[in-house]
Order: sequence, then structure tokens, then C-alpha cells
Amino acid sequence: MSNSSFPTEFLLLPFADTHELQLLHFGLFLGIYLAALLGNVLILTAIACNHHLHTPMYFFLFNLALIDLGSISTTVPKAMANSLWDTRAISYAGCATQVFMFVVFLTAEFSLLTLMAYDRYIAICKPLHYGTIMDSRTCVNMAAAAWGSTILYAVLHTANTFSLPLCQGNALDQFFCEIPQILKLSCSDAYLQQVGLLVVSACLLFVCFLFLVLSYVQIFRAVLRIPSQHGRHKAFSTCLPHLAVVCLFLSTATFAYLKPSSISSPFLDHLLAVLYSVVPPVVNPLIYSMRNKDLKNAVSKLVLGRFYGTHKDPFTLH
Repeated sequence: MSNSSFPTEFLLLPFADTHELQLLHFGLFLGIYLAALLGNVLILTAIACNHHLHTPMYFFLFNLALIDLGSISTTVPKAMANSLWDTRAISYAGCATQVFMFVVFLTAEFSLLTLMAYDRYIAICKPLHYGTIMDSRTCVNMAAAAWGSTILYAVLHTANTFSLPLCQGNALDQFFCEIPQILKLSCSDAYLQQVGLLVVSACLLFVCFLFLVLSYVQIFRAVLRIPSQHGRHKAFSTCLPHLAVVCLFLSTATFAYLKPSSISSPFLDHLLAVLYSVVPPVVNPLIYSMRNKDLKNAVSKLVLGRFYGTHKDPFTLH
């Protein structure tokens, strides 16, 4: 296997042909990135500083905000730098790192959304046992298992992808490095090495998706049996933000990876990549803070400089 099969750098797809439009995209992405940073940092700080929010639901939301920060920081800064300096290049090591980090955060978000669905299922369908089932040790173990498994998965996926010889050049049809675009550059016979891992990945994703669907079927059945309208509204208010985030994430990512090749185009690929990799980290804080009164109040007090307490207690779940 010759060394020419492994390029020293990749060329990313630019957003526009002229430098003026590149600068316009830089400004747009800078605004989006700052909005995502502000929203997620506010949620992280509000949860960490407000002991009333040290519950399992907000513990998982804390992890989701971390994932959103990592996800958007993996792709957008490099895209902004390329637009600002009018370049397309990313090093081989930088591309591998970007693929690894993106797979980690993308898979971790799906895993965490599944755990959050389970948390809502226990809270609504088995409220008397909620404190026993979702204790602090269980929540930490679940989060640790999600992070650990996604990191291992990302290591296997990244190592397998970048071990393939590339016979189709080094130009990627995307503004960041992602596995499907790199596989397009691989030799046809080497692509078969990736099939087994892709099948396993699809099975795992299907299991998580099935768990999400079954959880929400049980949740909605339980909510509809609540006699009071106020009780139903309160139960729905804790589930709808999570359901909205799940639908946004799954719909855009699924269509991006499973769309027919006949409708594929650079513009559509760009648009879908922005929808599933850039938009959720910006929108998720808005969805949760708008529908959740406790979180909205905590963020408002944080912005106004008024906290419930001034002591710094460790992040524990009650």
C-alpha cells in the first residue's frame, strides 16, 4: 500500500466562490457560534449554581449542553477560519481529529437523548419509584456509560475509516470532515471493510430509536390518563422540549445520511449538515428555557445577577 493513498491534507468544500461571500458566511457563522456559546453556557451556569436544579432531569440537560458546546466547536471554528482566510485545506491529523470529535458528540447526543427519554418515562409512569430508580449513583453511572461507549465507538469508527486507502483524491464535498464524504474517496474494494461496522451502528441506532418511541408511547398513555387538565399540562411541559429536540436531531440527521443519491447536491448537503450539526446547539437552549419555567427563572436570575445562594456547593443530585 503506497503512501500516496494517504494524503497529507484534505480540501473542504467552500460556502461560496468569492471572498466577499466567504466573509459574509464568516460573519453569519460567528453570530451563530456566539449564540450557541451564550445559550449553552447560561444553561450550564444556571444548573451548576442553582441547587434546586440538581435533579436527574437537569443533570442530563447539563450533559446535553456540554455536548452541544463540543459539537458546534468541532466544526464551526474551522469553517470560519477557512472562510476568513479564503482557504480550503485541513491537515490529515486535523481531519481525523474532527471526525473523531464529531462522532463522539453526535453519538453522545443520541445516547443522552435516549437516557433523557428514560428519565421522563420513570418520572411520569412510575412517579412513586422515581427517587429510588433515578438516584444520583444511577444517573452518574448512566452518563458515564454513555460517554464511555461513544468514545470507544468513535475510536473504532475513526480508526477504521482512516485506515482505508484513498483512490479518489482528497477533495471533500462538505465544509467539515465527516465519514460519508471520506468513504467516497476510498477504493471500492476497501469500502467493504466499513460495511460491518456500519451494520452494527445501524442496529444500535435502531435499538435506541425503538426505545425512544416505546418510551414516549408509554408517556403519552400515562399523561392522557391524568384526570386534571393542569396535571396533563404540567406533564406535557416536561416532555415536549425533549421531544422537540429529539425530532429536530433525528429528522435532519436521518435525512442527511439516508437521502437518495439522486437528489444529492453540494448545496443540499451543505444545508442538511448545517441543520443537524449547527442548528441544534443553538436551538436546544431556547427550547428548554422557553418551555421550562424553573430553568427560565434560573437563567433570568443569572442574567440579572441574582442567585439563590452565594455558596459554592458541589454538583450533587437530590
